[in-house]
Amino acid sequence: MKFFIAFACLLAVAFANEDANVLKSEQAVEPDQFQYVLELDNGVSLQQQGRLEGDDVWKVDGSFKFISPEGEEVSLAYNADETGYHPDPNNKWIHPIPAPILKSIEYIKNHPSKE
Repeated sequence: MKFFIAFACLLAVAFANEDANVLKSEQAVEPDQFQYVLELDNGVSLQQQGRLEGDDVWKVDGSFKFISPEGEEVSLAYNADETGYHPDPNNKWIHPIPAPILKSIEYIKNHPSKE
């Protein structure tokens, strides 16, 4: 379900520019897998594919790119599964998690709730 929300958000961004023309639009949807590709003439493109593993676990991979108002190409690849959405950590647009937050996460892991 999460990937449908992400897909809808990406499509909203892609179609926000009313002057953009669709260069490529392909989709294939099956009960246990899907794939789509969208390219616009304003530099926006996105693609995503997913497959059902087991009864209710979706594995999804995708990417998108667009041109920023400053003229720089922004792109991001990601995957999603039962543990959530995971953008490519090596992408320059993904900022590292601050050390105090990592320290807090480690503390929480080592001191679980007694409830």
